[in-house]
Amino acid sequence: MFKPTVGPIIGHTTTNHARIFIRGEAKNSETTFAGLRYRKFGEEQWTKATFVSLSALRDLCEVFSINDLDSDTEYEYQTGWFSPMNPAHNIESVAELPLQWPREVYRLRTRSTETRQARAYIVGSCRYLRMTAGIASLPQLGDRIFASINQLIEGAEPPVSATLMTGDQIYVDDLNLVAPDREYKDILHKYRTAFSQPNIQKLMSGTSTYMILDDHEIEDNWPANADKSDHELYRNAMAAYEQYQVSHSPAHELKFNGQINREKLEHYWYQFSDGDIEWFVTDSRTRRNLSADDRRILDQEQEQALLEWLINSPARVKFVVTSVMFYPDRKVLGDDAWKAFPEQRLRLLETIRTQRIKNVVFVSGDVHGSLTSRLTHSEDPDFEVHTIVSSPLYNSILLPYAKTSTFILDQPLAVTAAGNYRHELTSEVISEDNFAHVVVEAGQILVNYHDRDGKQLQSIAIKLH
Repeated sequence: MFKPTVGPIIGHTTTNHARIFIRGEAKNSETTFAGLRYRKFGEEQWTKATFVSLSALRDLCEVFSINDLDSDTEYEYQTGWFSPMNPAHNIESVAELPLQWPREVYRLRTRSTETRQARAYIVGSCRYLRMTAGIASLPQLGDRIFASINQLIEGAEPPVSATLMTGDQIYVDDLNLVAPDREYKDILHKYRTAFSQPNIQKLMSGTSTYMILDDHEIEDNWPANADKSDHELYRNAMAAYEQYQVSHSPAHELKFNGQINREKLEHYWYQFSDGDIEWFVTDSRTRRNLSADDRRILDQEQEQALLEWLINSPARVKFVVTSVMFYPDRKVLGDDAWKAFPEQRLRLLETIRTQRIKNVVFVSGDVHGSLTSRLTHSEDPDFEVHTIVSSPLYNSILLPYAKTSTFILDQPLAVTAAGNYRHELTSEVISEDNFAHVVVEAGQILVNYHDRDGKQLQSIAIKLH
C-alpha cells in the first residue's frame, strides 16, 4: 500500500464518529482501492480494515466514516491505497490480501461529553499559493505558518478540538489577469498541491478540519463579477470544492448504515457542536441574491435555519462563521461583505437583541487583517455581540493588509427607531500573516493571535454572560 497522495484529512468528528478523507492514485485505468484501520492509542490490535474502491469521477478521493467510537478518546489510524495485480478484485476480496500498510501512524481524538470543559480552536483563512504553469511557486512560504500551528497544538491545554478554515483555502483566480484557471483538471491540481504541502498535511491528519468557501475558490468577488461565460467556471470550481472541502464536512448526512450519503447534498452550510459550544457555518458566497428587491447574502432557507438555531439552541456559546465580515464595514470594497446587505444583517441583530440571546460571536476572515470587535445597542444595555476576524494565513505580495484605517469606525453600524447599533474595536488590527488560537473557558473566550513563526501578537478576553 502507498501513503495517500492527498491527506489524510480528519473532517467532522463527534463523541463517537469521525470522517477521514484520502486521495489515491492510478496509472492508466487500474482498479484502485483505499483502506483504513484504527485502534485505541496504547492498544496493539488493529480493527478489521475497511476498504473502498476509488473512482476517477471523484478524482480518486474517498471519505471513510468511522462509527461507534468512545468519547474523549485518542485513536491511532493507518490509511493508504493500492492497485492489485488482478483487476478482477473487489472490496471483499482485497480484504484477504496480505497487504503491507504504510508506516505512517496518525492520531485523532473524539469529542468529550463534558459540557463545561474548556475547548480550543484554531481559526484562519486566506492561504495564498501561487501556481505558475501548474507548478507551485515557493510553496514553503505558504506552508510555513502551519508548522507553527502544529507546534502550538502539540502542547496546547486544553487540547485543540478543531481547525476552522473560513475561506480562500485555495486561489483558483491567482493569475486572474493573465491566465485564470477555469478547467476542472487545473482546479483539482490546485487543491492537490495546496493540501499536500507537508505542514498543512500534518495539521489536517491529526486535527479535525472544518472548511467553508469564500470567493477565491471560484473568482474574486463572486458572484458580483460573474458574467455569462462563467457558468462552466462555476460548475468546475464547485465540483472540485465538493470533493476536497465539502466531502468530509457535516454538510453530508449519514445513511442508516453509518456511511456518508455522497449522493445527497442540499447545501454547503452546516452546523456542529462541541460540548455546550455550537457552530453554525454559513455559506455567505454561493446563495447570494443581488436583485434590488430582495438583496440577500444568505438565501431564505439558510437565514431561517440560522434564526431558528440562534433562538432554540441551548448552547452556552454560539459561533456563527461567515467567510466575509459581518462587521465592522470596510470603507472600500465593503460591498462584497455584509455591508451591502444591511436589511438581512439587521434582521439577525434584531432577533439576537429581542430574543435576549447571549454569547453570540461572528467568526470570519477575508480582509487580510485580524481583529476583534464589540457591538452594543444605545437603548438596550443587555445586548452584546462580538466578532473574531482571522486573516490571512499567507498573503500574496500583490495584496495589501488591512489596517485600522480600512474600517468605518466613527458611525453606528445601523440606525433604527429602537436605537443605534454601535461598535468598537477590542483589539489592535493585525497587518501581517497570522492565525487565531481561540480558547473557550467558563467565563470568557480568550483570543490569542500568533504570527507565522508562532509568536503571540496579542491576547483579547471576551467576557461571557
